[in-house]
Amino acid sequence: MAQETYNYQVVRQFAIMTIVWGVVGMTVGVFIAAQLAWPWLNFDIPYLTFSRLRPLHTNAVIFAFGGSALFATSYYVVQRTCHARLFSDFLATLTFWGWQAVIVLAAITLPLGITQSKEYAELEWPIDLLITVVWVAYAIVFFGTIVKRKTPHIYVANWFYAAFILTIAMLHIFNNLAIPVSWFKSYSAYAGVQDAMVQWWYGHNAVGFFLTAGFLGMMYYFVPKQANRPVYSYRLSIVHFWALIFTYIWAGPHHLHYTALPDWTQSLGMAMSLILLAPSWGGMINGIMTLSGAWEKLRSDPILRFLIVSISFYGMSTFEGPMMAIKTVNALSHYTDWTIGHVHSGALGWVAMISMGSLYYLIPRIVGRELYSLKLVEVHFWTATIGVVLYISAMWVSGIMQGLMWRAVNPDGTLTYSFVESVQAMHPYYVTRFLGGSFFLFGMLVMAYNIFRTVTHDKRVAINDAIPSPAH
Repeated sequence: MAQETYNYQVVRQFAIMTIVWGVVGMTVGVFIAAQLAWPWLNFDIPYLTFSRLRPLHTNAVIFAFGGSALFATSYYVVQRTCHARLFSDFLATLTFWGWQAVIVLAAITLPLGITQSKEYAELEWPIDLLITVVWVAYAIVFFGTIVKRKTPHIYVANWFYAAFILTIAMLHIFNNLAIPVSWFKSYSAYAGVQDAMVQWWYGHNAVGFFLTAGFLGMMYYFVPKQANRPVYSYRLSIVHFWALIFTYIWAGPHHLHYTALPDWTQSLGMAMSLILLAPSWGGMINGIMTLSGAWEKLRSDPILRFLIVSISFYGMSTFEGPMMAIKTVNALSHYTDWTIGHVHSGALGWVAMISMGSLYYLIPRIVGRELYSLKLVEVHFWTATIGVVLYISAMWVSGIMQGLMWRAVNPDGTLTYSFVESVQAMHPYYVTRFLGGSFFLFGMLVMAYNIFRTVTHDKRVAINDAIPSPAH
């Protein structure tokens, strides 16, 4: 009945491609991590240098893997909670094929060095226009479905998805305003400090809305579903929503401490980043406390463990971020591997793990088959967790060591260490980072195999997925 009522085809397409792009993006990530430890791995081929492959990695894991996960889960959640089929099957299909086209074009242009050199916004103007078309179609499908809902209530997960869709649209358009000079080259409409400010208004909110708000939508739907418990506090979830979306948008200047950006702007970014700790931790507590009265489920349910551990990483990285935004701390951390550790505690620990937990819940229900192996989910959970811990621990130690070596001076005022000495000191930590990434990639391959067997085996079952009733 649900298969006829709801459009699960586009959900299934995005869910499968989430896993495919996860494997691809993480493979590139592990390869470039290996290059930092063993530089000869670029084989003197320009298309394989770190500088070309690194933006390919970030685009693949953020927009291909993370974006596909957001499309899949938002289309599923909005239909289930609104009791309504997607607004337009045609536009939903357009978003799938359009988004895959964007990803393929990124995979072609970035290794060729065709880029506008903006963090998380490297793609050139024709691809930016295609993204805009896809995003407008996405907004029409999502908000159209909410308008035609058969329930008076708009469940809180949809609030987070809605904020993510609207804010990313605004960020994408204004950061990518450019003057084209050819099909493959354009120049930013902004200059100098203004360009940097607009870029990090975009860059941090790509983290804040693409990699946080949308995935909080996942948390508010899939954690209560997998735990079979109501949201701990529905009132707190609404406070969390409004506080988060108001504060996050101001935090971007903390990426530009000790630069030509006006000092008051840097201080405002620091202050807003510190305020951001409160709503972030309010959301984390709300997610974890949803397990109240059902903690024993963590022993036997690796899917729930994925979801809860991801929320723990969310709490950790949203404590670390405001701390690193403090100017005196940033004086040590800026430009070091500590920043890389922070990013990946959020990207691997929070974004990837909550996506994996959500997909383990979602895919069996949209294909009408039991998950092939819960034991393999267990294996995936432990390899992923060990991988994240190895990765971020290595980067914390490496980054703090870098910062201390760079600022160390002799009594006569000369630098104690040369830059090459600091690079040499990083080597064991880069090897450890490579091992951590390899563990995480192995877990992703285990998931791909598990889902492949789930989708292709013959045993069909009807799996219940009742609508969540909000707690107050």
